[in-house]
Amino acid sequence: MDGCGGSTLFPLHRCKTIHLVRHAQGIHNVEGDKNYKAYMSPEYYDAHLTQLGWQQVDNLRKHVHACELLKKVELVITSPLLRTMQTAVGVFGGEGYTDRMDVIPLMAANAGNSNRPAISSLNCPPIIAVELCREHLVS
Repeated sequence: MDGCGGSTLFPLHRCKTIHLVRHAQGIHNVEGDKNYKAYMSPEYYDAHLTQLGWQQVDNLRKHVHACELLKKVELVITSPLLRTMQTAVGVFGGEGYTDRMDVIPLMAANAGNSNRPAISSLNCPPIIAVELCREHLVS
């Protein structure tokens, strides 16, 4: 097979598009910029997002909605670390949480000292946390 022409191994309609999103700024990033050893500190292992991190989440959410990407997302997979779950839920989670019994919140209000309202599971793709996606520190 040469690199020219229109032949592909798989028909495009059977191919999936994968978008990789790095978590927004966490408190460990701020401390790591001051002292690189902070990245190895157990205190920052499961770091929450900073105020700037939440602004980054809000900006990406606006972009995802503006370009209608959310309509095409079938599944969101994240690490179980707080900063990655906050990013995933903040970007891809539903709007306007209510206390209805049939609607499960994806994130409780003020999760990780975020001062953020609860985030609904309404009208959003499934979001799952997978242990194998967790970062592993090497000493």
